Amino acid sequence: MADNAVQFELVSPEKLLLSEEVEMVVVPGAEGDFGVLPGHTPVISTVRPGVIHIFEGGSVKTRIFVAGGFAEVTADRCTVLAEEAVPLDELDREQVEKDLQTANEDISDAGENATERALAEQRAESARAKLTSLDSQTYQ
Repeated sequence: MADNAVQFELVSPEKLLLSEEVEMVVVPGAEGDFGVLPGHTPVISTVRPGVIHIFEGGSVKTRIFVAGGFAEVTADRCTVLAEEAVPLDELDREQVEKDLQTANEDISDAGENATERALAEQRAESARAKLTSLDSQTYQ
């Protein structure tokens, strides 16, 4: 591995989605975004819904929405175990808005069923985070 690169792996429950050497990766951690460069201090963090930014050549090469999960960082590697991961440019705003509407209706229809309500609230939170991600391209 190059001295100026960090190995980045993105894993979903189904499979390994991405494994490559990158210049830097910015992860939406629970405490705020954090950047990972070679030589990073080891850390484990929860990941909030948001966008992973992968840098090459001093600028963002890839943006991937994640719906949450965990990140493990070592001096030469960053691994994100994501609940859901979708390249930002593959998100369809119209579909996400429909998903949010459906989730909000399901919250209303859940009544006293705490499990159904919690699942619908989780889907609504993910849809709102997707819309926010589409609206704000934080890193260029």
